[in-house]
Amino acid sequence: MTSAPSVRQPVHTRLVEGFGTVAITPVDPAADSALIHSWVTQERARFWGMGEASRELVQEIYEDVDRRTTHHAFMVSRDGERVALFQTYDCAEDRVSECYEVQPGDVGVHLLIGPTEGAAERGFTGALMAAFIAFVFSDDAARRVVVEPDARNTKAIARLERTGFVLGPEVVLPEIDLPEVYLPAKPARLAFFDAPAGR
Repeated sequence: MTSAPSVRQPVHTRLVEGFGTVAITPVDPAADSALIHSWVTQERARFWGMGEASRELVQEIYEDVDRRTTHHAFMVSRDGERVALFQTYDCAEDRVSECYEVQPGDVGVHLLIGPTEGAAERGFTGALMAAFIAFVFSDDAARRVVVEPDARNTKAIARLERTGFVLGPEVVLPEIDLPEVYLPAKPARLAFFDAPAGR
């Protein structure tokens, strides 16, 4: 994890009791691509699917995301230190829509926690998950968070269950092969988190 001022301003900040201030800032592809590249090419990030990507390709991918209105990427900081990459997307405009019946207000998310130095901090991921869920549901149109981790990523699936996600079926996300983006087919496990009642 690393500290660095972001070129862009946070779109959401949340003080998490006993954890610190979490700030969610849109990815700046040029400014953030080197850090993102250093994260996604590590073995621990193998399920992210960018292990062989060059820094230039990482920047191109996030420039493509930056141009879209349906997909968004964010750098996440804790007390000024960049600790995670968080992405949201409109499920109806994503390949996941071919795998289940999308409902109005479904918001897909991806999360990559940055590498840490030293021993893992108890409660770290859970605190970030709480901040991310609060961010998604700060949009009144959002009704449900949808995730589709790699079906082989048992640690991530267990983490989602502990957070309160309800597991859905295993599916195969179809291959996407377009000039601007290529995504191989992926075995995935769907999981869902409903908006709190009466928010």
